[in-house]
Amino acid sequence: MLSLLQKGDQSQMPAMPAWHPNFRNLERLPDTKVVRTQFFVNFAAIAVAAFFLLYFAIQEYRIKALSRQVADWQAQIDTNKKSSDQTLVLAKRFADEERKIGELNDFLKCRLVLTQFLLQIGNTLPPELAIDAVDVRAKAVDPRDMGVSLHGTVAGAREEAAGRANSYVDQLKQDRYFAEVFDDVSQKRLEPDQTSGRLNFELFLRFKGAVTKK
Repeated sequence: MLSLLQKGDQSQMPAMPAWHPNFRNLERLPDTKVVRTQFFVNFAAIAVAAFFLLYFAIQEYRIKALSRQVADWQAQIDTNKKSSDQTLVLAKRFADEERKIGELNDFLKCRLVLTQFLLQIGNTLPPELAIDAVDVRAKAVDPRDMGVSLHGTVAGAREEAAGRANSYVDQLKQDRYFAEVFDDVSQKRLEPDQTSGRLNFELFLRFKGAVTKK
C-alpha cells in the first residue's frame, strides 16, 4: 500500500528540466558568438561612410586648389592685359607704317616723277581732250593693275570723239618718255556724257615690268 502511494505521488510530481539543452530546438540554444553579426554590419557602414567623406574631402580640396590657380592666372592675365593692349596698338601702328613704306617703295620703283609726268601729259594732250583726274596705282593685288589711270573727256561727235581718243592712245604709245616708264597704254572706257555732250574716257598706262612683279 505504501508503495502504491509512493508511485502515485511520483506520477503527480512536475517534470524536472533536462540537465542539458535540447540541441534539436535551435531557438532555445544559447548565443555562443564571440563577435556578433551586427558588429560587422555597423563596421561596414561606418567604413563606407568614412570612405565617401574622405573622397568628397579630397575632391573639395582639389576644387579649392584649382580655384586658387584660376584666380592666380586671372590676376596674371589682368596684370599683363594692359601691356598686351599697348603692344597690339604698337603692332598695328607698325603694320600701317610698314604698309606706307611698302607703297612708297613700290612707287619709287616705278621711276615715276609725278611733276614730270604731268608736264609731259600737258605737252602731248590735244586741245579736244581734257584730263579731269589722274589715279596712280603704285600697289595692287594684281601686278597688271599697277599703273596710272587718266580720266577725262573728249569733244566732238561720237565717232569723231572716239577717233580722237584712239589717236591719243597711239600718240602716248609712241612717245619716248611714256615708253621708258610704261610698257602699255590702253583704253578702258569710252562712253557719252549726257550732261556735257562729250565722251568720257579712261586710259590706263601700265608700269613697265608690272606683269613680272609679285
